[in-house]
Amino acid sequence: MAKFLWMASYTTDGVKGVLKDGGTSRRDAVQKMIESAGGKMEAFYFAFGDADVYIICDIPDVASAAAISMAINASGAVELRTVVLIPPEEIDQAAKKQVGYRAPGTA
Repeated sequence: MAKFLWMASYTTDGVKGVLKDGGTSRRDAVQKMIESAGGKMEAFYFAFGDADVYIICDIPDVASAAAISMAINASGAVELRTVVLIPPEEIDQAAKKQVGYRAPGTA
C-alpha cells in the first residue's frame, strides 16, 4: 500500500455541510470512503491555515487514490490536494539509483 497525505479545503457549500452534519460525521464518511477503496485511514484532523482538513491514509495503489481524489474534487464541495508520502527506506533506494540527468546550460 502507498501512504498519502490529503489536504482538503472546503468550499462554501462544503462548510455548510460540516456545520449541518458535524466534524465527526465528516470524519466517519471519509473513513468509510477510504475503506471502500481497500484503504485505511491513519489520521484525520481539522485545522486552521492553508487547508481545513489533513488526512493521512494507506491506499492500495495510485489509481485508487486518483479515483478518490477525482470523486472528491468533482463534488464541488472540497478542493483536495494529494501528496504521496515516501518512507525513508524508499529514499535510501532512490539515493542508490543512477540517472542520466544534465543540468540546463551544462555540457
